[in-house]
Amino acid sequence: MENDEPTAELIRAQLRRLRLRAELSQEEFGRLVHFSGSQVSAVELGHRPLDRFFLTRADEVLGTGGLLMSLLKLAERDGQPSWFRPWLEAERQAQQLRTYQPTLVPGLLQTENYARAMIRTDDLITDDEVERRLGVRLDRQSILSGPGHPKYIAVIEESVLRRADEGYRGLMAEQIAHLVECAERPHVDIHIVPTSVTMHVGLVGPFALARGTDGGWVGHLENQLGGVVVDKDEDVAILLSRWESVRSEALPRRQSVELMKDVMTSWS
Repeated sequence: MENDEPTAELIRAQLRRLRLRAELSQEEFGRLVHFSGSQVSAVELGHRPLDRFFLTRADEVLGTGGLLMSLLKLAERDGQPSWFRPWLEAERQAQQLRTYQPTLVPGLLQTENYARAMIRTDDLITDDEVERRLGVRLDRQSILSGPGHPKYIAVIEESVLRRADEGYRGLMAEQIAHLVECAERPHVDIHIVPTSVTMHVGLVGPFALARGTDGGWVGHLENQLGGVVVDKDEDVAILLSRWESVRSEALPRRQSVELMKDVMTSWS
């Protein structure tokens, strides 16, 4: 999140207003949130990026009811690239979500460690940006546990569960255990396409579908440089057809869970 974003400026202004209302100097406030007074000053002046740990502690100390973190989530949402915002909105309002992933664990099902490792593969971004992107990704996952959660169906290639070297053994075991846990929720279905299935139409690339409250569908396609929301009827129809195709190649729910458990054991 850039320091010149309007929402970020609002957070800093609210932080300073709430601190002064509590009659705390920057040094006193810093001790309470486990930061130095100079660090508090840097945050308020915009010389230091807004920190999730800092704002969580600030909300607790100032008794804001989570105001500052809520504003940070809005700022992070505003900071998303323009091509991704329409899909985020469709995702939040969906009654059903479908996703097919031939190469990665879907973002809504990633553990913190897996997500951080994947984001870090881009060596052009800073550590602060890694953590910002990680926070946004983890916040997105709340739609699967919050009120009115959608039905979520994911189809994943078995090769995704096995793609790592020995250095990621613990990370993969944790990630697959999380998938098994998610699959036990009544509103989450995870289906695995076994490696015995070779060529099929899904290998062209990942895609996602969201059904809104009006019953209509929109799709989403990602590539190395961005992504696009698909809303033309004829294009959505193609994605729905391809979804049925890749879903038919995948194992049933219970067999998929058993396969995930077997792969998890191989990583343990």
